[in-house]
Amino acid sequence: MTAENQNIKIPTHVGLIMDGNGRWATQQGLPRLAGHKAGVENVKPTVLSAKKFGIKYLTFYAFSTENWKRPQDEVSWIMNLLSIFIDREVNNLNKEGVRILHIGHRERLGRELLKKIEDAIELTKNNTAITVQLGLDYGGRDEITQAVRKIVASGVSPEEVNEELISQNLYTAGIPDPDLIIRTSGEMRTSNFLIWQSAYAEWVFPETYWPDFTEEVFWQMLVEYSRRDRRFGGLSQS
Repeated sequence: MTAENQNIKIPTHVGLIMDGNGRWATQQGLPRLAGHKAGVENVKPTVLSAKKFGIKYLTFYAFSTENWKRPQDEVSWIMNLLSIFIDREVNNLNKEGVRILHIGHRERLGRELLKKIEDAIELTKNNTAITVQLGLDYGGRDEITQAVRKIVASGVSPEEVNEELISQNLYTAGIPDPDLIIRTSGEMRTSNFLIWQSAYAEWVFPETYWPDFTEEVFWQMLVEYSRRDRRFGGLSQS
């Protein structure tokens, strides 16, 4: 599966809403927590598939600002899984040329997890094969709110505020907007993910639960993206 021999347009930046872990677990006769474990274990294979396809930026919606409302044992389990994932995989991802970034709040993640994230960012900062953003304690509306606060605090006059200035103050400053966003499990909601950046993104909603999101399913989503006529408010170029 390569873009060259199938005339497929590869998006520069793909966003992934990893939905369906709990339902996958229920379907397997397992507890919800097992679904989250399977979901975290699917992150590295997906990164490697994206690198293989030639995608340059990949953003995972791993934990939202609203996910804190979940039961405490589930939240703790997810944070522990993320910590284990970093311990186990960051060196391997570094060898693959993966640059790791974090978007979202940091102060609520816990000192130990935050230190591991910061170390991973530092270790991989010069890598160029693919950039992976982890959305942890991230929410689109909150991101815009934080950006506006920074702009106001800087003393900028209302006349100076424009789209470029807002983009420069988002967590994703310097990262191109997503071309394609994939939400697994068949749910058709944006769920507060990259809501500023995704203004002209293409969306696809495979019914596959996240733990079953394979390289083959990923490729199918890229084929679907390649069929889209992206006009950005203008006329068709075809």
